[in-house]
Amino acid sequence: MKKEYDILVIGSGLGGLVSALILAKEGLKVCVLEKNNQYGGNLQTFSREKLIFDTGVHYLGGLSKGQNLHQFFSYLGIMDDLKLHKMDEDSYDKISFGDENIEYPHAQGYENFVEQLTAYFPNEKQNLESYCEEIQYVCAQFPRYQIVGKESYNEEILHLNTKRFIESVTQDKKLQAVLLGSNFLYGGDSENIPFYVHALTVNSYIQSAYKCVKGGSQITKLLIKKLREHGAEVHKHSEVSEFIFNETGVLSSVKTKEGKEYTAKKFISNIEIRSFIKLIGEEKLRKSFLNRVLSWEPVSSCFSVYLILKPQSFPNFNYNIYHYSSEEMIWNAFRYTKESWPETYMLSSTPSKHHPDYAESLTAISYMDFEEVKAWKETVNTVADEHERGLKYEQFKLEKAEKMITALEKKIPNLRHFIKSIYTSSPLSYRDYIGSFEGNMYGYMKNSDNPLKTMVSPRTKIDNLFLTGQSVNMHGILGVTIGAFNTCAEILGKELIDGRLKQMINTHEKK
Repeated sequence: MKKEYDILVIGSGLGGLVSALILAKEGLKVCVLEKNNQYGGNLQTFSREKLIFDTGVHYLGGLSKGQNLHQFFSYLGIMDDLKLHKMDEDSYDKISFGDENIEYPHAQGYENFVEQLTAYFPNEKQNLESYCEEIQYVCAQFPRYQIVGKESYNEEILHLNTKRFIESVTQDKKLQAVLLGSNFLYGGDSENIPFYVHALTVNSYIQSAYKCVKGGSQITKLLIKKLREHGAEVHKHSEVSEFIFNETGVLSSVKTKEGKEYTAKKFISNIEIRSFIKLIGEEKLRKSFLNRVLSWEPVSSCFSVYLILKPQSFPNFNYNIYHYSSEEMIWNAFRYTKESWPETYMLSSTPSKHHPDYAESLTAISYMDFEEVKAWKETVNTVADEHERGLKYEQFKLEKAEKMITALEKKIPNLRHFIKSIYTSSPLSYRDYIGSFEGNMYGYMKNSDNPLKTMVSPRTKIDNLFLTGQSVNMHGILGVTIGAFNTCAEILGKELIDGRLKQMINTHEKK
């Protein structure tokens, strides 16, 4: 018996799961196919020595009552079950440079943000206020950033350049660097990136910053639980290997590597956009679309070091540290020299379950070009498909971990003495587990000179095939969630989606 679905979603990253749930809530028969052993794309976690580590989601913004992600997650029915821990109100992020002992805070709440930084830059209060006003203004211009309202992009805003904007706000070079200190969240490019990317990212965390207790995969689990409650099917180890078109040229089904065929009326691709092109075949897509996508530059990948600490050896800290070898490094943090790697890193800590004042583990992440692991690019190693990459690769990872620990010891003297064990992941791990092109962290580089070049419509040339995920417009938890609502608005109609969201907002306001 061949089953036919209303909607078939390929890939179970956040964009795919959110799209699937929005549609299942409308009574459509939905099926999600995932090739890996674990659902969730960038939301995946892994465990070592009974401790949980995040691969992609280290903290979330906009999750306090009334804020945008809180409202989207409420609509999806997962908000109340999320286990969250609020980060330090006065400094959810701390930015530091070189051998300086100062750590500059990014605080939650706009007034607090200005106040905490004014302590370090007493003459800059007004400039800080202007910066905050502009961020909020730019965010308000975005469709769906405020849940409903705003039909289209304000193109003028898309062309605003981050570097030019920051330089116009303040002449103080140190403050410029501090304001851009968390640019790791969009790939470390503050020179070419449109200001809206900076604004949308930073605004979320200034509103509120939280960590997921026991990792971001709880978001995946809650979404899948809701999907099943709405009668949707979710299958792992189901890698789609071909799209099948009927005799009239309409996309009718997909086939998996195991030879199973799934028929549907409509399809949503939540896989990496280049993998999608390869799978469907270039001849099926518009030349202009192909040329555009294939000319995109992937955002840098990264190398992560996960340190399990000896019990009660090191105090926990409830913020992230972004460290740069120099202020200049801030503009192009992803461009580094192999000799002086890591020139920048993000460091976060996880509290011990039984002694929360102490850290049980630390995660340090720095940029890494795919070039550095090219020698092993033909190898694949996942839980579902295990292969060793060999001794040389293990040696390479050990050397990098060693360099990272040496760099961290400048900030945390004697860190080595607190370490019980060390684990690492390279651009190959990100490529194999998450399916991103060359292991990139956030899709593709955006440029303020041509912002529309990297924006694609969720609609494709094929009538019943839609796109979602971080390669389509915006990355990050909020960006991808908004993208999924936009994809579903193409399928169900914008009026219906807006109506549902307005209904929810009104209900909440009445409560």
